[in-house]
Amino acid sequence: MSDAQQPTDDGGPGDDDFEPIQVFPEAGEMDLRPGADNCYKCSTCDTNCPVAEVDDEFPGPKFQGPEQWRLKRQDDHDIDDSVMKCSNCMRCDSACPSEVPLSQMHNTARAEYVEENMSKLSREYWRNRMLANYRRLAPLGSMFPRTTNFVMGLSATQWLGEKLLGITGEREFPEFATETFREWWTKRGGAQVQNPDKRIAYFHGCYANYNPPEVAKALVRVYEHFGYEIMVPDQHCSGTPMFANGMLEDARRSAETNVRELAWALEDGADIIASCSSCSMSLRQEYPELFDFEGTEDVAANTWDAVEYLRVHEDLEAELEGTSVGDEFDDFAYHAPCHARNQGLDGQTVEVLEAIDGIDAHDVGDSCSGISGTYGWKEENYETSMKIGAEMFEHMEDADAKAGLTECPTCSMQMEHGTGYEITHTLEVLEAALVGPAAEADGQ
Repeated sequence: MSDAQQPTDDGGPGDDDFEPIQVFPEAGEMDLRPGADNCYKCSTCDTNCPVAEVDDEFPGPKFQGPEQWRLKRQDDHDIDDSVMKCSNCMRCDSACPSEVPLSQMHNTARAEYVEENMSKLSREYWRNRMLANYRRLAPLGSMFPRTTNFVMGLSATQWLGEKLLGITGEREFPEFATETFREWWTKRGGAQVQNPDKRIAYFHGCYANYNPPEVAKALVRVYEHFGYEIMVPDQHCSGTPMFANGMLEDARRSAETNVRELAWALEDGADIIASCSSCSMSLRQEYPELFDFEGTEDVAANTWDAVEYLRVHEDLEAELEGTSVGDEFDDFAYHAPCHARNQGLDGQTVEVLEAIDGIDAHDVGDSCSGISGTYGWKEENYETSMKIGAEMFEHMEDADAKAGLTECPTCSMQMEHGTGYEITHTLEVLEAALVGPAAEADGQ
């Protein structure tokens, strides 16, 4: 749709020199040895790993990646079980000065470990499979959302979840929406703007559909404010939780559907927009690294973060100049998710919100939130997750702020869990500034 150059890091998705590596048997044996040989053991990845920082027993991304890959060339070495302690924050990728494909190595190593070394009858396997395939369970919960929310909120349910499945009982389950985003989208009659010259395909992900749909609604209203026609194609999970749990075949099936549907949207002149930083990261980086479906590279090259796209294609700051949001929003403690940082997007929210009168967004630093999707929901990882997040909690509480702000749904869970702050998405603030409450009042 646009000739604007999408900003990418050197060697990342969109780079003309990027060559995806085949990883599945039918495509030939994967060979990451060239990437492993680029590692000169500087240990920069280890010093940037939040898990290694708080867990002395975790060997770090250098071992999980190139060193283990060299060992694997010998038939008598299995994948080390410590690979399951990797949180998939992917900070090692952006930290590596030699562009070693660390997260790609971790993803494939986890998949091999789960396939060859983890018992398919174990509690860990079924717990991980359930967490990784949230999209399969969410429709059941959303059928009777009030009943589901009541049952999931019981302390007895949380206790059973921990004892039977190994899901920590310390966290509160996110509530299901009484009306999903896609139900709302259908009820309103779909797109309210018809504009073949400005068209986007919205990849909303699982959480924004089944849980709080306010973020997805905010994206719709903000983009329609700028005159965009919005498409909401059929879609599966982005695959991020599947990568993190070694369920690579599940991720492949989801990715195949997503690439097919989003490639059709590209043919209709749409660019792809995601409101979740992990979803955009998956489409932009992990898909072309791990899969070779027809259209994968095109989907990756034309996927954008929601705020990033408006900054590149519209004069977003000028549009926000002089706007205000009243008492609904004020000062925020802003956390940039790891998967946003990996896309070079960590500074954009603070810069954008500076244009709105009466709002201050305080960046609380580059620490990881610690939850990393499903990682912090596992009983054995809960304490590690909270230790990783301690620095962020401290910075949030020290900031002159009344609420939290982030673009990652699981980071928002951790922020609220650790501080008690109400957490907001950047798109909700933009909606309040550009659209106001009128759209919600008339059901649009």
